[in-house]
Amino acid sequence: MDKNTGTASNHESSTVRDVAARAGVSASTVSRVLGGTYPVAKETRSRVLRAMRELDYVVNAHARALGGSTNKTVAFVVDDVTGPFYAYIARGVEEQAAAEGRLCMLCTTHGDPRRVLAVVETMREQRADAVIVVGGGWEDKGYQDQMTHFAHALDRAGSRLVLVGRGPLGKGVPVTVVDYDNEGGAFAMTTHLLSSGRRQVVYLGKVPGLSTSTQRIRGFVRAHEMLGVPHDPALIVDGVFSRGFGYQATRKLIASGTGFDALFAGTDMVAAGALQALREEGVRVPEDVAVAGYDDIPTALDVFPALTTVNVPHEELGRAAVRLALHREEFPESQHQVFGTHVVVRDSTRYSGR
Repeated sequence: MDKNTGTASNHESSTVRDVAARAGVSASTVSRVLGGTYPVAKETRSRVLRAMRELDYVVNAHARALGGSTNKTVAFVVDDVTGPFYAYIARGVEEQAAAEGRLCMLCTTHGDPRRVLAVVETMREQRADAVIVVGGGWEDKGYQDQMTHFAHALDRAGSRLVLVGRGPLGKGVPVTVVDYDNEGGAFAMTTHLLSSGRRQVVYLGKVPGLSTSTQRIRGFVRAHEMLGVPHDPALIVDGVFSRGFGYQATRKLIASGTGFDALFAGTDMVAAGALQALREEGVRVPEDVAVAGYDDIPTALDVFPALTTVNVPHEELGRAAVRLALHREEFPESQHQVFGTHVVVRDSTRYSGR
């Protein structure tokens, strides 16, 4: 009974009844499982807990009991904490979180979509103010459906799912999206290479099923089409975003006798590996092969020759992710922002002899 209104809390009692119906037990049994002070048969307890998970009861009960309070924490979910791309977005997240009086919790997933889902679920249970997932999303319906479920669950718990570097989950899904023009960056870079006279451009590092990679390939192909330059699908090489892949894949291209006069790497780290392989094989950059990357991390300035790349505003993405999520009621129309990208021309493509 609510002391202020004199009415029963119908929302909570109905939820208990829903759990009881799903588990095939009485409402009092559900209450005993919740309270943990009365003995309940192991099998019965398992059925109740499963029903609570399916109905999202536990998280909602916490949220109601705590008046929608959170734990003043922002969760930052990345594939690899050592990756420079993630590190600089993390800096923006941490700086803004500190300015907002929040602690920043870092979680790694090692590129495993199941791990992403598990981490988001855990952060939901921990009542983080926001759960910020960084990097491309997997183009899999089951994965997207799960993320959509968690977006709604976080919203009900007073939290927020934030996606950085990937698109929204669909109309009506409560999510903050902070993206950057992935396709536009790849289009601009490919146009730069083709406009300088290169005609056999390798795209190194297509990751099948990853939205980031799909968008970059789309920009790569569109630039060829717009300039009327045929592109050979065989020059789009599947791989991963790592330096080791860039090195090995470039050596294989050279050994196979594949002709190419430019190499557009999926990331700067892939490009760094490619530059090493070209150097070891005596291929001159940019005289024989122009090399370009994507991200504009500090490594782009450290390699030789300095790397032409697509600039991504990493720290701005991180700061915006926290700011928009924590102040979503103040900025309801700004929950999907797309930052611009641009080409930074350096010595790896700059050659006056062409």
